[in-house]
Amino acid sequence: MNSVSPSAVQYAGGVMHNELVDGRRQQSGAQQGSYGLRPPQSPDPSKEEEPEEMDKLKAKIMSAWNNVKYGWTVKSKTTFNKVSPVTLLGYSYLLCSEDQVEQFRMAFVSRIWLTYRREFPQLEGSSWTTDCGWGCMLRSGQMLLAQGLVVHLLPRDWTWPDAQQLTDVDFEVFRTRSPVRVGGVPIPSFGSPRVNGTPEKILPSDPTLRPSQRKRSESTRDRQAEPIHHKLLTWFGDQPPAPFGVHQLVGIGRSFGKKAGDWYGPSIVAHILRKAVAKTTVVHNLVVYVAQDCTVYKEDVAHLCDPSFSQTPPEPDNQVWKSVIILVPVRLGGEALNPSYIECVKNILKLECCIGIIGGKPKHSLYFVGFQDEQLLYLDPHYCQPVVDVTQVNFPLESFHCTSPKKMPFTRMDPSCTIGFYARNKKDFESLCSAVSLALSSSAEKYPIFTFVEGQGQDYGLEGQSSNHSGQVPHILPPGKSGRVHNRRHSDDFVFL
Repeated sequence: MNSVSPSAVQYAGGVMHNELVDGRRQQSGAQQGSYGLRPPQSPDPSKEEEPEEMDKLKAKIMSAWNNVKYGWTVKSKTTFNKVSPVTLLGYSYLLCSEDQVEQFRMAFVSRIWLTYRREFPQLEGSSWTTDCGWGCMLRSGQMLLAQGLVVHLLPRDWTWPDAQQLTDVDFEVFRTRSPVRVGGVPIPSFGSPRVNGTPEKILPSDPTLRPSQRKRSESTRDRQAEPIHHKLLTWFGDQPPAPFGVHQLVGIGRSFGKKAGDWYGPSIVAHILRKAVAKTTVVHNLVVYVAQDCTVYKEDVAHLCDPSFSQTPPEPDNQVWKSVIILVPVRLGGEALNPSYIECVKNILKLECCIGIIGGKPKHSLYFVGFQDEQLLYLDPHYCQPVVDVTQVNFPLESFHCTSPKKMPFTRMDPSCTIGFYARNKKDFESLCSAVSLALSSSAEKYPIFTFVEGQGQDYGLEGQSSNHSGQVPHILPPGKSGRVHNRRHSDDFVFL
């Protein structure tokens, strides 16, 4: 079953939490020699090789177990209704027409899907040749970053032209109990309810072109962008040189006290992605900002995007402003998601500037890209695939695109997550601040998920939090800056929203 074709795969997205915990318990035991405290070793050289060989054997056993566990598939289709709009990264689709179903299918399949891989080069300082069973949050973070790079590098509303070839897209559309549309009555234009003042994302088109001409024009444009799509995927390859591959991310994670085989929380992964983008030279004119204390400090973003911002006087029409991915680690409740924030999360996913949310179920990371009614839409990294050699000129792309939309109730969402946004320029950043602030104000809770404030924050870095393996996000107010953070409690080390 491990050799199932990616174009027909239904990944096992329904792995239960207790099953994963059991796997983690077995894995942690198998890794004790590699990552736990070692007993004092004998100076006898003849005895030094034995622990290393045992570590390799244990790693191989765990890899084989995880390959079986995450390599099998469960054939089941996700159902969508025709009445309620389905939102996917700022777009809304009403699936009561074949045209809308096809647009949704193309949009979903075009998202970059990054999953567990096996048989890649050994991770430095370990015996691991797979991230199966422990790297799901890293994979979710890769997908979040990949979406940011897609909107940064590819044409607006780009779709993967070869998605048409993946005919086995596993979802069904059904009509719930509702009045039947009278024959001949036009299908109403689709569009989800938006927060007042939030612009609807509209497909760019030339009104003088017929639909067939416009479709051909967009197809030609997307086909011309394929080399960029191809190059982007090489950056996430499972080889040490790939700037956003698992080898690089695990290497960066060591500076935060993380090792291959450890659990990575959404906050840690946000900082790893920030360092990965800052470290590489393959992406130009892009920076990553990670919010601190559930607060986006606008002046910090300005300094990051425009080094000349500190000049006196600043240049009002400066064109050097870099594009920015903003990552906001938050915790939306204590042990479970606070239901008061569900509507707020929906409104965030409706925004054009949102590039998704990494979180999931407890200890089971997912990449959320949209919703329908009370169900989140997600991409699941928990499917083990063979490594793809992205150094080959025409390596296959199918395994990087998912054909199986999956949904889960909002109530099962883990409260610890990281929300991603993208702004191409200064004007877009200002619009982002306004649109997101409006979406955040929709919550009935006294404390917003996060805030935008003027001024600068204190740069704590993350090294001091490296022991925070739980993935919880500390909300510690900067000394002397309590007035900048509105409605924040400061009596606890953690503020649970």
